[in-house]
Amino acid sequence: MDQDEIAVIIPCYNEAQTIGKVVDDFKRELPAATIYVYDNDSTDATAAIAMGHGATVRFEPRHGKGNVCRQMFRDIDAACYLMVDGDDTYPAQAAKALCEPILAGQADMVVGDRLSNGTYAKENRRAFHGFGNDLVRAMIKWIYGYQYADVMTGYRAMSKPFVKAFPVLSDGFQIETELSIHAVDRRWRIQSIPIDYRDRPEGSESKLNTLSDGIKVVAMVGTLFKDYRPLKFFSLIALLFFIVGIALGVPVIHEFVATGVVPRFPTAILAAALMFLCALSLATGFILDAVAKSDRRQWELEVYRSFPNPHEGTSDRPWWAIQFQPRDNRHPLP
Repeated sequence: MDQDEIAVIIPCYNEAQTIGKVVDDFKRELPAATIYVYDNDSTDATAAIAMGHGATVRFEPRHGKGNVCRQMFRDIDAACYLMVDGDDTYPAQAAKALCEPILAGQADMVVGDRLSNGTYAKENRRAFHGFGNDLVRAMIKWIYGYQYADVMTGYRAMSKPFVKAFPVLSDGFQIETELSIHAVDRRWRIQSIPIDYRDRPEGSESKLNTLSDGIKVVAMVGTLFKDYRPLKFFSLIALLFFIVGIALGVPVIHEFVATGVVPRFPTAILAAALMFLCALSLATGFILDAVAKSDRRQWELEVYRSFPNPHEGTSDRPWWAIQFQPRDNRHPLP
């Protein structure tokens, strides 16, 4: 494993208590890698401590983890990006295992799975965080047909094509969900590796607000559902209009057949309007689905043009057949 090709990227906000240890741990495990700490306008000594421990420190004044990741992805060039939080909750000992599939060309995103071995449930002391993770995983499974072992983890390795072709839309803690959905929708190769998790040390405080950030994450899932799967999204809305319209309209039609009059005229108008909205939602879904498919084709071609063949001269297969080979059939996509 060529560690010169690895960039350890650490978004930080007020992590003075832990950032020194985090930098030291990753320098020990990946001594040839470059460690970047992006300070998100901290009010403590996070930047100075990270710099003193040998990290490359940069500053991002726009608040929010999504904004930090957007700038990191733009600034840094590497074959493998290892993203980790600066709160000392993730083990540096797993760094090589996460990076190896990326550098070997076997995956485009490797997720550090905190849930499978039970350490997150044992260590996490924040109420409803596990429930929120399970809810988002269930939504992604239902919408996209892919089962993540852990979708909200902040510890993951990513390839250069994945990072450079990823459009960051969120500005906060929705970034992990956005990365996960993008990987599934664009059919990148995904692997999960179980890791140990430990809760924050005493005196270190989480910046994640369970309620407000949880609502933002669920809203992000819904927004990407609309953007990436518009036909399915608007078909569900059309189905809702259809059910309510039928429930209101059938009694009116029954009375008209029996008596020849429409005694509940406003109900009849409402039922007709709901059926019209049903048809309009279906038409919207079909149109936006065609637009989404065209966008996906353009995106695929742009990725092919942006990254030269890393296997040129080593195989008779075209480079895109190697770089974007289908993932394991255990996780079929729709």
